[in-house]
Amino acid sequence: MPTLVELVPHDPNWKQCFAAAEMALRTLLGTRVVSVDHIGSTAIPGMIAKPVIDIDITLSSSTEIQAASAELVGAGYEPRGNRYNDGVWAFLLRTTSPQFRLYLCPPANRTHENRMLFRNYLRQHDETAATYSSLKRQLVDQFAYDGDRYTAEKSQFVLEIVKTARENAKLL
Repeated sequence: MPTLVELVPHDPNWKQCFAAAEMALRTLLGTRVVSVDHIGSTAIPGMIAKPVIDIDITLSSSTEIQAASAELVGAGYEPRGNRYNDGVWAFLLRTTSPQFRLYLCPPANRTHENRMLFRNYLRQHDETAATYSSLKRQLVDQFAYDGDRYTAEKSQFVLEIVKTARENAKLL
């Protein structure tokens, strides 16, 4: 059954929700964790977003993914698979709003790197962030019950921003 793609105004409490989740995840996964990063639209101040905190967890080794996955499943996270064959494994914790979507990432993972470039660029470029919010509003109107299409239609914009951010980083 299709699920409504819901966008809500930015909630300043998302930062604290992430901080609490980070602490719990570091405790759960221990020394396997290299970094825990708040990604996605909830990590951009002022950005409209689905009420889902997206979190990338970079592990010390790709060999840690299986054990970390078992820990997450044991803690109530639903495994969502490796959808893009990029070594990143997704999990969802269904709670009252906000929900939490986690991604276990091996070290030096390109998907994680691109997410960080995108997040940081939007945090530093308010006009681009506003353009992205506008695009998201248009797409949710068009694809209100098709989350996969909603996400796919944003991909070209995201790729262009990642490319720009990568080029800017090379200039520094």
